[in-house]
Amino acid sequence: MPTDPAIDATRDGPELDGPEFDGPELDGPGLDRLEGELIEQWDRLLPHQTELGRDLLRRYREKHRHYHDVRHLAAVLRRIDEFADDHDLFLVRLAAWFHDAVYAIPPGQLSNEDASARLVRRELGRAGLEQEDINEVARLVRLTTTHRPKPHDPEGELLCDADLAVLAGTPEEYAAYVAAVRAEYGHVPDEVFVPGRLAIMTELLTGNLFHTTKGFRLERAARANVEAEVADLEARAEALVGGS
Repeated sequence: MPTDPAIDATRDGPELDGPEFDGPELDGPGLDRLEGELIEQWDRLLPHQTELGRDLLRRYREKHRHYHDVRHLAAVLRRIDEFADDHDLFLVRLAAWFHDAVYAIPPGQLSNEDASARLVRRELGRAGLEQEDINEVARLVRLTTTHRPKPHDPEGELLCDADLAVLAGTPEEYAAYVAAVRAEYGHVPDEVFVPGRLAIMTELLTGNLFHTTKGFRLERAARANVEAEVADLEARAEALVGGS
């Protein structure tokens, strides 16, 4: 997902099946198991760079993350495999690992996406990847700012669809996702968060949410969830204005 609007306004394997977001916490054994599976995936993706994979997982374990954590990373990787067709999965999977690697609240001088893309250049450069591949991974990471891939960008479409798949959860899953994002910005007052979130979610509705053939099957459910959230945010925004 993009850097949260509150701030803007101010698989590799079947073992990861499950909802996009299934609750506020993972217990210790559950978290250890998930991270072990992710490390195995990373080692298959980029052998001999285990420490880099572990460093990325440490980032996704930061205490202020309630949604953008290891569960989100696992879900995105799973959806990449689910939606994939004739794509360069190596680069898309790398982009998935890095896309929320920097998630500062509030962000620093760079947006979180730009900072994550800079991390791509530093770490994948050290890992010895070709510059062309590094540039592509960094581009894909920055694309998650807007989730608006241009025509003839299959890798961009795949990453964006995987990142937004959470929008198509059941109403209960979607509510858990919304609550988790709000918890990440618990210090931001509603007067700032609500209009910011409303602006971003409204913008998402101006075009298709999904672009891959398989991802587009989620369009109806996701659009219904987002429209319901937008309606709720509009009502809350009006109440905030009326109460000021």
